[in-house]
Amino acid sequence: MTDKRCSMREAIARYVHDGMSVAIEGFTACICFAAGHEIIRQRRRNLTLIRMTPDLIYDQMVAAGVASKMIFSYLGNPGVGSLNAIRRAVEHGVPAPLELEEYSHYGMVGRYIAGATRLPFFPLRSYLGSDMPRANPLIRMVEDPYGGAPIAVVPPLNPDVAVIHAQRADVSGNTQLWGLIGSQKEVAFAARRRIVVVEEIVDEAVIRADPNRTLIPGLIVDAVVHEPYGAHPSYAQGYYDRDNQFYLAWEELSQEHERIVAWLDAWVYGVPDRAAYLEKLGAARLAQLKPAPAPAGVVDYGAYQ
Repeated sequence: MTDKRCSMREAIARYVHDGMSVAIEGFTACICFAAGHEIIRQRRRNLTLIRMTPDLIYDQMVAAGVASKMIFSYLGNPGVGSLNAIRRAVEHGVPAPLELEEYSHYGMVGRYIAGATRLPFFPLRSYLGSDMPRANPLIRMVEDPYGGAPIAVVPPLNPDVAVIHAQRADVSGNTQLWGLIGSQKEVAFAARRRIVVVEEIVDEAVIRADPNRTLIPGLIVDAVVHEPYGAHPSYAQGYYDRDNQFYLAWEELSQEHERIVAWLDAWVYGVPDRAAYLEKLGAARLAQLKPAPAPAGVVDYGAYQ
């Protein structure tokens, strides 16, 4: 049993380098802001950021000058409005120009699946009648070899590094995730390197006792980072709720690039790690995010006699 634990600082220094493609996945829940902040703190540059639904963490990373390109399927401050830093980068090149490569949600899932299974492309019907292929030349049409109508295909996507936040893992990286699950499994298998960030490190016996929750096997994981509240202001089901106050405040704060720079100075560059970020946030704020208990039913898998 290989112990793959390391700090966030060590994981990012070891696996994320300038010019790489990085996917920080998580569909609404379990978005690893802690990893994004450490990438900013280590001043990485010229990254291609990949994500189905870029939200505040990519807005912050773009404002910090980390990225030169983004591959995505939807972007916005969910339920609030636009991502103002990304918009400034695309429309005005502030702080640097940002190239966009856009797909539908299913198109991004298809790219991850093709990447994970090492397929040359993934077919999908949802682009038929859409203008998206005109905007993205990588969405192409092929003839159906079985005689049907032409069908759209997207190429495989293999990020250099994937960061997946989850509730728990053992020291080898066998990772369990529950609640609202997105494409974390697909991106983990598609990526060349995988950093797993978890709320809790548990004994291997805990993982073995509930095998159906193991979304990512340790054999593909490169690093395991124990980072409680690493997904704040998004949420980890059963550990803390979404900090809606943060998302609402970001809409106003992000209207001006200078205000984001000041926020980054205070909350990212101005703290050495996530523990200091949480101390600055305050125990009272974290207490507000504590969810009520909602335990799942017990399942007896049965032991072999």
